[in-house]
Amino acid sequence: MHIHRLEKIWLIFGISMLVLFLTVVGVGAFALGMEPPGDHRHTVNPDTLSTTPPFDKPGLHQIGDKEYEAILVAFAFGYNPDKLEIPAGSKVRFQLTSSDVVHGFQVNGTTINMMAVPGEVNHFSYTFDKPGEYLVLCNEYCGAAHEVMMMKIIVK
Repeated sequence: MHIHRLEKIWLIFGISMLVLFLTVVGVGAFALGMEPPGDHRHTVNPDTLSTTPPFDKPGLHQIGDKEYEAILVAFAFGYNPDKLEIPAGSKVRFQLTSSDVVHGFQVNGTTINMMAVPGEVNHFSYTFDKPGEYLVLCNEYCGAAHEVMMMKIIVK
């Protein structure tokens, strides 16, 4: 079998780029010590979520001057609570988990985009400076009625 000279050049180039890419990823992952979070991991038992603090009382709780904590639970086609009212200029520390399957939590018009994974707690802080109504959508397919999974954040 005869391989044309240009095909050989492209094969050598492609394989070289693949080796270079894998080397860069390998050095970044192993030599530079990159790893998933371990010590700061926050887990809960999704089966006992309704009796596990702070997820036994989901909602918005004031923890300081213009500082709030939002405890949220994603479940099949909804969020608990389904509405948050926040004063403008407030910093909100979100704690999010799921009681059943993987869900998304994306607040339109902001940089908030998290995943709600059963057994894992996701944390995110955001300051709501602009008053208005923000729509929260699930951006991870979670079942047949996924498109109706939403909540509102109202900033006054």
